[in-house]
Amino acid sequence: MTVDIHPDALNALVYGDHGAPFDILGLHPADDEHVTIRALRPTAKTLWVVNDSSGTSHEMTRVREEGFFEITLEGDPTTLTYHYEAQGFDGATETFYDPYIFPPLLTEYDIYLFNAGQHLDAYEKMGAHLREVNGVSGVNFAVWAPNARRISVVGDFNRWDERVHPMQMRGSSGIWELFIPGLGEGALYRYDVKSHVAAYQARKSDPFGFYCEKRPQNASIVANIDSYEWGDAAWMEARTKRNALNEPMTIYEMHLGSWKRKDDGTWYTYRELAPLIVDYLLRLNYTHVELLPVAEHPLDASWGYQTTGYFAPTSRYGTPTDFMYFVDYLHQHGLSVILDWVPTHFAKDGHALSYFDGTHLYSHADPRQGQHLEWGTYIFNYGRTEIRTFLLSNALFWLKKYHVDGFRVDAVSSVLYLNFGREEGQWIPNEHGGAENLEAISFLRELNEVVYREVPGVVTIAEESTSWPMVSRPTYLGGLGFTLKWNMGWMHDTLDYMKLDPVYRHYHHNQITFSMMYAFSENFVLSISHDEVVHLKGSLLNKMSGDWWQKFANVRLLFGYQYTHPGKKLNFMGAEIGQWSEWSEERSLDWSLLGWQNHEELQNWIRDLNALYKTQPALYEVDFDWKGFRWIEANDSQNSTAAYIRFAADQNNFIVAVLNFTPVVRYNHRIGVPQAGRYIELLNSDSAYYGGSNVGNGGGLGSEPVTSHGFEHSLTLTLPPLGIILLKLEHTEPNSK
Repeated sequence: MTVDIHPDALNALVYGDHGAPFDILGLHPADDEHVTIRALRPTAKTLWVVNDSSGTSHEMTRVREEGFFEITLEGDPTTLTYHYEAQGFDGATETFYDPYIFPPLLTEYDIYLFNAGQHLDAYEKMGAHLREVNGVSGVNFAVWAPNARRISVVGDFNRWDERVHPMQMRGSSGIWELFIPGLGEGALYRYDVKSHVAAYQARKSDPFGFYCEKRPQNASIVANIDSYEWGDAAWMEARTKRNALNEPMTIYEMHLGSWKRKDDGTWYTYRELAPLIVDYLLRLNYTHVELLPVAEHPLDASWGYQTTGYFAPTSRYGTPTDFMYFVDYLHQHGLSVILDWVPTHFAKDGHALSYFDGTHLYSHADPRQGQHLEWGTYIFNYGRTEIRTFLLSNALFWLKKYHVDGFRVDAVSSVLYLNFGREEGQWIPNEHGGAENLEAISFLRELNEVVYREVPGVVTIAEESTSWPMVSRPTYLGGLGFTLKWNMGWMHDTLDYMKLDPVYRHYHHNQITFSMMYAFSENFVLSISHDEVVHLKGSLLNKMSGDWWQKFANVRLLFGYQYTHPGKKLNFMGAEIGQWSEWSEERSLDWSLLGWQNHEELQNWIRDLNALYKTQPALYEVDFDWKGFRWIEANDSQNSTAAYIRFAADQNNFIVAVLNFTPVVRYNHRIGVPQAGRYIELLNSDSAYYGGSNVGNGGGLGSEPVTSHGFEHSLTLTLPPLGIILLKLEHTEPNSK
């Protein structure tokens, strides 16, 4: 039999090197009354075509020993439907449909939007999607690789043979697509990529894959992420009307794999963790959970910050629907879920985005632009429109498909500056000769605009460690558009101060007061994060100066200062129980510490501090304006004390905070107050209930008509050692007579 195909094309096909399989395989008109059907099935000894309408079968001719079959039949190419029946060399039989007769999923408009950087729901089309076409169920695969010569879908369904399911590029878009009938949820797959460049060939995980094998394996897994039935409709509706800036936000930052483990040291699953976390955090009165990255990553020690699967929650703790359950459960119990998200760099692991199609497709080819030298990772090429599609759609994917309530965006500073972490000669200036990464700046602004437009009520938080201006200001004013920014300056100054022996603190008093010089330049989160309790920095408790008692007192004072200072709050897990050891991703927190009174008392302080914070608008309602704060005494460096007022939107609703950063009791300490009356001691960190020495003011005291600190009335206080007291004016009901 003579095959009307150029020998080179046929050789390319049977040897797994043909990039346009639809040109050969499938059904093709032979003349007005006949069709030619061609198939490649290397494992088939015999192959039949079966007419779906008549049921008649026709044995195909094996043209090449590599498994290329062909037959010409009478039939109308516009109406003929068929399937294959095969007998293998091992005697096994199988029935399957021809992948090369089904239309593509992506429309021309999809392709246009993807290439233009504007396909905001690209995750609905790219990757692996369960699909039914003309009554036939299967999986549609789509991947972007413009420099590939040939891409095949390989998996357990085709014995990982790259010859069986070559994909077709859609025009010149760089998008390759193929529908494979008969596949279902749970199928393992990869893309076998042959490049035009340097004979490069590699098997890659799906950049848009929804699920991955558990490390160290890394194949993608077909998953149905649309089957979960959510129960958080009320939460999602209310979220659209929320404004995080004037609401309480006390964030518990945590790493799922090391928060708590089973007795045998193994991880809890997402479904097992959900009630444990909810019970714990509701008891401690937190409002938000922030998860270290849950997107798939190969190395436990990277904590998730070297991502390989941007659309896949890590399989360490379960399936995609298990993670949906986790978020759903937290929402139904009133907790917001924030994800650490890493669009600033990605892992070099060869199975993932790195060198995807034989080129630096996702990064810059020049290492002076494309690599983080310090971290050993690649930097995204933000000027490439398809990369914008990838990242923008990824952000919306987590917000829409997984209902998360926002992001903390990792390492923003590292992409704002072209010379970040580089010596002279190791970076390339922008078009104006400067060090600003103009493409990254443009991307971050677009990211925030898109997120707020598409998903109202969510938050974006920047980890930005420099003095880059207007990070949390609207893009229409020239800002980057984030909701909030971590206050790294406050964190460093405060921790450095708290490490000092109190005898030296009066020399460094400005480290406690200086933050108010810039407190309202951004919408700040006061963060004491995981980065401060690793790499030999010591746990929070171990950073504190003094003996055992003083360390606990200092931690209570630190938290009291944090919760009364303007800005939202974030603390890493373990600080609330007085963890002595540094955090490690390899083990659980030391929960046994709660068997010791000091540690339980510290946890009680956090619980009550959170409760007060959530119920007192003066502590959260006006966090980003001078209307919410006034110094009473900022300059008492000799005694290392400070006093200030926090105001709610209603200026008659205020709380007075007085802090003593020495272990010396301060008697007869006078401070001015805005109004006359009796002031209730709402909280005292030195209460015996929290492990303190029980020095205070008897639960409250009245003001005196003595001028002090610019006020006509004042209080004469006893300040506890290494303590903070919170006072509020007692408002009596007006006489009804």
